[in-house]
Formats: sequence, C-alpha cells, structure tokens
Amino acid sequence: MSIFMAVVVIAVVLGLAFFRASIWGWLIGMVALVVPIVALDSRLSDEALQAIYITLAAIVALFGIPALRRLLISSFILGIFRKILPQVSQTEQEALDAGTVGWDGELFSGNPHWKQLLALPKTGLSDEEQAFLDNEVEQLCAMLDDWDITHKRQDLSPEAWQFIKDKGFFGMIIPKEYGGLEFSAQAQSAVITKVASRSGTAAVTVMVPNSLGPAELLLHYGTQEQKDKYLRGLASGKEVPCFALTGPFAGSDAGAIPDQGVVCYGDFNGHKNVLGVCLTWEKRYITLAPVATLLGLAFKLYDPQNLLGAEVSRGITLALVPTDTPGVEVGRRHFPLNSAFLNGPTTGNNVFIPMEYIIGGTMRIGHGWRMLMDCLAAGRSISLPASATGGSKMAARTSGAYGRVRKQFHVPVGKFEGVEEALTRIGGNLYVMDAARTMTAQAVDLGGKPSVISAIVKYHCTERGRVVINDAMDVHGGKGICLGPDNYLARAYQQAPIGITVEGANILTRSLIIFGQGAVRSHPYVLKEIHAAHDQDNKRAVREFDEAFFGHISFTLSNAVRSLLYGLTGGLIIGVPTEQPTKRYYQALTRYSAAFAFAADVSMLVLGGGLKRKEKLSARLGDVLSQMYLCSAVLKRFEDDGRLEEDLPLLHWGMQDGLYRIQTAFDSVLQNFPNRIAALVLRAMIFPLGQWRQPPDDRIGHQVASLLLKPGAARDRLTAGMFISPDEKDAVGALEAALASTLACEPLQAELEKARKEGKIKAREELQQIAEARELGLIDAEQALQLERDYALRRKVIMVDDFAPEQLRSNG
Repeated sequence: MSIFMAVVVIAVVLGLAFFRASIWGWLIGMVALVVPIVALDSRLSDEALQAIYITLAAIVALFGIPALRRLLISSFILGIFRKILPQVSQTEQEALDAGTVGWDGELFSGNPHWKQLLALPKTGLSDEEQAFLDNEVEQLCAMLDDWDITHKRQDLSPEAWQFIKDKGFFGMIIPKEYGGLEFSAQAQSAVITKVASRSGTAAVTVMVPNSLGPAELLLHYGTQEQKDKYLRGLASGKEVPCFALTGPFAGSDAGAIPDQGVVCYGDFNGHKNVLGVCLTWEKRYITLAPVATLLGLAFKLYDPQNLLGAEVSRGITLALVPTDTPGVEVGRRHFPLNSAFLNGPTTGNNVFIPMEYIIGGTMRIGHGWRMLMDCLAAGRSISLPASATGGSKMAARTSGAYGRVRKQFHVPVGKFEGVEEALTRIGGNLYVMDAARTMTAQAVDLGGKPSVISAIVKYHCTERGRVVINDAMDVHGGKGICLGPDNYLARAYQQAPIGITVEGANILTRSLIIFGQGAVRSHPYVLKEIHAAHDQDNKRAVREFDEAFFGHISFTLSNAVRSLLYGLTGGLIIGVPTEQPTKRYYQALTRYSAAFAFAADVSMLVLGGGLKRKEKLSARLGDVLSQMYLCSAVLKRFEDDGRLEEDLPLLHWGMQDGLYRIQTAFDSVLQNFPNRIAALVLRAMIFPLGQWRQPPDDRIGHQVASLLLKPGAARDRLTAGMFISPDEKDAVGALEAALASTLACEPLQAELEKARKEGKIKAREELQQIAEARELGLIDAEQALQLERDYALRRKVIMVDDFAPEQLRSNG
C-alpha cells in the first residue's frame, strides 16, 4: 500500500506541476492526497482524524477563499513586501516600465511555446527595400575607401556625405509623408550590416540618425507642429541631427545628469517676455555633434518661480535646439580609436529657448527618461547588432579566403588545426550573431520595443564581434597588423571597443540590466507584485498583490517539479514541435527554461533586495537568459532557412556552444550562491544527474571551418548581405578572385609540382617555372596565362602596404 500511495503522490504532484495548477489546484491536490492516506491509517483515532480534517478544512478555507485569504494573509505579506522591497529611483522605475516583453517572457515562463516562435513569418524585405539595398547601398559602399576615410581625411568624402543625404539614408525611419523611406527594422538592419562590412565610419554615420535621436523622438512624442517643422529636413539631410545625453559626470548613470534648464521669461527672435527655458549643459561623446544642425538635448528642468505650477523639480526633459541658437557650441571633435565618424562635445551656457522647443510640448515635461528608454529599446535592437554583424561577415569571408589562398609548408594555412580552431569560432559566432540580429529586428517590426532583448543582442553581438575580429587578425597574421589601403581588418579591430562601450557599457549591461531588468520586466508576476506594492489604493493593492503573489507561488512550485523531472530524464519526455536534428535542442532549452525560472525565483526569495547588489550573480543569471535567447534565434534561423543539411555544422556548433555556456553559467551561480543550503537545493533540482554537456567537438569545428575555406552556398548564406567589390584592384575583391583562381589552378599546380619533383622543371621562382613549363609543352599558353594571373592575385593578397617615411610624417 505504501508503494502505491507513493506513486499516487508523485503522479498528483507531477500533474499539478505540468498543468500549471493555480493555488486552488494545489490545495485540492493536497486534500486529495492527505484524506485517503489518513483515512486508511488504522493507527489514527477518530479524534485524530477529526483534528486532521478540521485542519485541512481551515487551510483550504484560509488559502482557497479569496476574501479570507486577502484579509488574513495577503494584506500581511504585502506589508512585509513593502518593507523589504529595495528602493528604486524614478529613473530605474521608468527603465523597468519601458519597452515590451517578447520571447524573453517565454523563456522566463519555464515553458516556452516553440510553436509560437516558429509561427512568426520568415524575415524578409519588401521589393522597394531590396532594390535600395541592391542599388543605393551598393553604390555607397563602392565609393567608400576606408583608408582614405580614416587615415587621410578623418571623415567621409564630400561625395559620400552628399550621396547619403540625397538618397535618404538619414530618413530610413521617417514616414513617406514626410519624405522619408519608411523602412522596416529588418531593412534598416540590412542597410547598416552591408555598410558596416565596408566602413565602420559610414555605418555609424548612417545608423545614428535612424536610432536614438531627434527623428525617433519626434515620431513618437513630437507635436504635430514639431513633426511638420523638422521631419522633412531630417529625411532629406538638410538637417543633420545628434542627441546629447552623456556628460563628464553622467555616463552609465545618465539619471545623474547635472545639465539643467530653468523655466523663465526671456527675449527670443525679437520678442520680449517669451516663456521658455534657460539651459546650461556640458556633453561629450555625441556622434554627429561637430556637424549637427539640430541638437537633441536631455536635461533636468526646474521651475523655481512656479511659472508652470507648484512643483519646482520637473524631472528629465528633452528639447530640440537648432545649433545656430546663440550660445550653442559644437564643432570640436573626439577621435575614438582612429575611427573617423564625427563625434565630439557640445556645451551651452545660459542658452534661452522657447517652450515649443521641448519635444512633445509642455505635456512631455518630466517624461524624458521614459521617452529615451522606449526609443532606446528599439534603436539598440537594430544599430549595434547590425554593425557588429556586418563587420563580422567581412572578417569571416576574408579569413576563410585568406586561409585558403595563403600557404605555408605547401599547405593552406586554414588547414592547420590551430588556424582551423580560430576559423571555427569565426563561423560559429557569426551564425549566432546573424540569427539574433534578424530575429530581434523582426520583433521590432511586429510592434515590439524589446528592452531586455535589445540589451542581450547589443551585448552579445558586440562581444562576439570582438572575438571574431580578434580571431580574424590571428588568421591573417602580418597581413592584419600592417595598416594601409589593402588592410581591410585593422580599423575594425581598432574600433571594436567602441560598440562595446556605447549605448550602455557592456560590463554594466551584463551585470545590471539583462537579468536585473529581465527579472522584473520579463517575469510573469514580479512586476505585478511591485506595482501592487506601490499602489496607494490599499484595497486594490491587496487584491492585485494577492492574485500575483499566489500565482507566483504556483508558478515556482511548478517549475521546481518540472526542473527536477527534466533533469532526471534529460528532457526526453518534453514534447516539442520538430524532429531531429533539432528535437533534442528544443528539449534542452525547455529544460533549462524551467530551471532558470526556478533559480530566478529562489534567488529573489533568498536574497531579496540584496540581489540588486550581487552584480556577479545577476550577470551569470543574465548569461543563462542570454544564451537561451541566442539558441532560440539559432533554431529559428535554421527553420526559416529550410533546415538545410549544409548548415548543420553551424547549427550544431551554435547550439552546443550555447547549451554548454548555459550549463557553465548555472554552475557559476551555484558555486557562488551566498546561501549554501539554497545552493545545494538548486543544484539537486537543476543538475540531479550532474553536468554532462561539452562544448562543440573538433569534428564539428572542422566542418564549420571547411565551409569558410571554399566557395559554396553555405558560405554565401553565412556572409549574405555584405559588400563584395567586383573590382580586383580592391583588396577584398582581389581576395575573392584569388580564392576562385587558387581552386581553379590547383590541378595545374599539381602538374607543375609533379614536374619539379621529377626534375623536368629546374627554375626556382614561380613565374620562371610557369614559363619553363610552357616551353616544355607541359602546359599551353592559355594555362600559362591562367597561372600567371593566379600568381599575381595571390601576391596582391599576401603583400602588405609600405610607405616612404615622409608619407607617414606628412599625415601626422
């Protein structure tokens, strides 16, 4: 009987967990288990049975009758919750409330709905967008010479600037009714990706006006008068925008900006006693500020004379200030790591502007931080992931080609296992980056403002981009380190830290934002509990807190049981919508989603407000969430591409690498969890059979590297969307031609090598050997020309730039 009852207990608990029972379900399940057990126990007296039944009835009534539960339990717990809830500043709260929840919410649920992800339409561009990419963007890339831009001019050429303005590159987000292109997020991402594969300077110049800046803010919050006044000029390039937020004393802590505006009356454009704001600011790191005609500005507004009402401190406010306004100073430049995009400081002292310069008018006073956070969620989802991916596409394609063309010891360097290891990381990381880039842009097109996801893709695309460019430099060796017109890698290598630093420094993005914001924003119950705690209407607060809190309890219990069971079975019992080769990956991610949701709840329960200060712990939990998102994007991409067998090495590398990183991150959380008892419980629930995952093996690595070393459909898909010059005088164009030529000439080279070994060819130098082979009739004239061209292409690819000393001195 005891074995039977144990089986019943397990069956009921599993049923409650898998069907996500409410608190009522758990209560009924408890009663259904306890009553038969005690009734069948002959050792219990009638009085004992009666006491047990009364206790059960009391528990069911107390927890199962909402009115009674709210009165006696929820109101009490709410009081405690309000006391232990960590203090959150206004800017932190606005950041938490900003944006929308997408697939991150599914990952936090512990039970992702994979059919929902796979049902999303395949990413793609409209005919108009594709035509722009194939024509205008291609033309722009063709006129960009990165050595000329970064070494000689320290700026784009006048022709490139004019082309960007004339063709509407600054107006990709602006509706057509205002003269803009009105492109989708996917199209914007594709444009930036292609431009970034050619020139980082041009990519930044194009992406900034289409990201967080005046146009984005005007579209969402501007008055109709402001839209009519500025949007056409911004779309045509007549107005060059910038947005100034960061200053010397307020970087990542942007809410601490000292820049201020005071409401007052002043003279403006010949008019007396105009109600406006007297502004003083000092900003730095502002892209396009040196040439901007329209300055977006964030500042704290004060009204000491109560001209707008009784409140003195009005909060962070945004304004648009034409740079020809008296007192505005722009023009000076920073010089970020030899990148030539225009970036510099701006200052203003007692600059008077009328109230109509405030974005959105007076009704938007004090809402600036929320406005910025909402716009940043969308902009950060597109620009930096696209630019990092574009640079990585260039690095991947050139590294593969160079690894095949360049030989040492008569062997292509790409076939040495050490170099192959670097090529593997390049190809695998790029596949993951590109998958995350496209899936996130698609989320924006579907109406999302993914605040947590934007932080994930910004961090991981720029970090993986740094890994890719570092590996590419190692593959190229001396070719990569010598600057000059034929070096296509060095500027990308130098500039990699820029993307890692801007729009939220990566260190803080990982340790504070991804999990810190995700635990509140993406969790199905935490934000509801916080809002209830802050609600001044106590009756409503208790009702909403009760619903969220007991829903949270059921949620945690369910994920605890499912995490343990999935760990014991390796996830084999999880139903997923696909078959092999991806089935086990979906099952693994579902298992880790349940474990992550449970670990997050235990962390918040045990550490409370202290979790906010445990930045390293938060960072590792964020790593789990990030890798689950990246793996989801890889699976989505593989499905959208048609489950192609050629791409299996990339799929397997991306998934196995991601799942191993998830395991490692969990292990780091458990090793460093402050409460050791809780850590032991978590480890038993998450890894009941230990840790057995391994990173991708050498066999998969060899397959990934091999895809980069030869032309093919998989290589083309991996680097699709980058610019490749058809001109053999261009460094990348010559490399592409050299790769094709090397492969085409391999049979002829083998014949020549055989003749050398047999002593038929005596010459030592390659061109002389070709001539001798022609004279001996071993090859014909056409074949000789083919080999001579191949030699010239390989020589151009291998050679590095050199300069007369006076050339370098004159540039300095």
